[in-house]
Amino acid sequence: MNTPCIALLLTGNELMSGDTVDSNSAMIATQLGEHGLEIGEKCTVGDDPILLQSALARLSDQYPAVIVNGGLGPTRDDLTSEVIAALTDVELTENPEARAHVEDWCAQRRIAPNPANLKQAFVPTGCELIHNPLGSALGFAIDINNCLVLTTPGVPSELEAMLPALVTHLKARVGGEARQILRLQTFGIGESSVEQRIKRIATRWPSAVTLGFRAGMPQLELKLSVPSIEDIPAQETARALLEEDFGDHILGENSTRLAEKLQAVLRNQNKTMTTAESCTGGLIASMMVREPGSSAVLGTGFVTYANRAKRDQLGVAPTTLKEYGAVSEPVVKEMLLGALHRSGADIGVAVSGIAGPGGGTEDKPVGTVWIAWGTQDDLRTHTTVVSGSRSLFQNLIAAACLDLIRRHLEGLPPLPHYFTRQA
Repeated sequence: MNTPCIALLLTGNELMSGDTVDSNSAMIATQLGEHGLEIGEKCTVGDDPILLQSALARLSDQYPAVIVNGGLGPTRDDLTSEVIAALTDVELTENPEARAHVEDWCAQRRIAPNPANLKQAFVPTGCELIHNPLGSALGFAIDINNCLVLTTPGVPSELEAMLPALVTHLKARVGGEARQILRLQTFGIGESSVEQRIKRIATRWPSAVTLGFRAGMPQLELKLSVPSIEDIPAQETARALLEEDFGDHILGENSTRLAEKLQAVLRNQNKTMTTAESCTGGLIASMMVREPGSSAVLGTGFVTYANRAKRDQLGVAPTTLKEYGAVSEPVVKEMLLGALHRSGADIGVAVSGIAGPGGGTEDKPVGTVWIAWGTQDDLRTHTTVVSGSRSLFQNLIAAACLDLIRRHLEGLPPLPHYFTRQA
């Protein structure tokens, strides 16, 4: 059976000019794909009523369903409702439920609804409203040329909150069967490396399992997808193969984040950590405290960007700094030992590097970094060079520092793939 195809119509001058980067279509495609619904075409149109009406007329003639994303807001360039009313030859009328929603939304923010707000209560006569739990503009469903048209706001968080309702509408109209998807979060191994490893075990890989990727920063998501619940054993077999090959890079399922995983390990072992940061400027500690419950595992972090701070706050010897320079193995070792002593933490990480774009030398080019991690009795160090922008350098190194502590605590290979491959 063919997968039901849906068309996606994105509206907004900001999308056409590049002022806004389209992330909504990827969100929609991901959510629909999990239910056996496929995007067959994506069309982006500016805030022009003639172009919008023409695009929607064509798509509704060619597809069983169309999702219109954007154009439901309070401003004059929000044209979706007007265009659909004209295309279906019905009036725009004030819907009592939509008006009550707008008024409630304004009341929660202690503002009086103005005419611009109340514009969102006018929808094509005969449409079915779609609840928006976050924003002031409700979506709606309507038939055009025997095609189900679903309208949604362009704000990503509002769209995300409305996607379950869209899926319900689509499955009732065009079908689709939910696939069983297992998401594994990994760090430190790229798509090409995973592909090479999968080739080595191709004869053992279950045919029912499709492997997909979603690259992010700093993690890579692996998707193990099977057609039905009967194929779950095959999915588990595939997972076991991945665990066997590079399980030390797998953090967990679903949306598990690196700092979240490290926090869990620290709590399980009843240990605390500290950070001593130079080139990352507090980013390592920041990644930890973004996760709830961080106070139980991270009591103290040090940002010692200048040499004076390294001396005064961490006790790095002036002679060490003078002889070896701030970006060196002896300095990061003394930074870590000082942080451990002053914080009383069980384990920690220290980092010093040249984030760029300037500051490099022939011996220490831009991107050079030294990392020390571990405990007072088991301290390890490593140096590498990371190419790319200052932001990329800082994000990758901060993530690697968290991963090195995780590996140390869990007894995993001390030098991970992303360092050994580079070496």
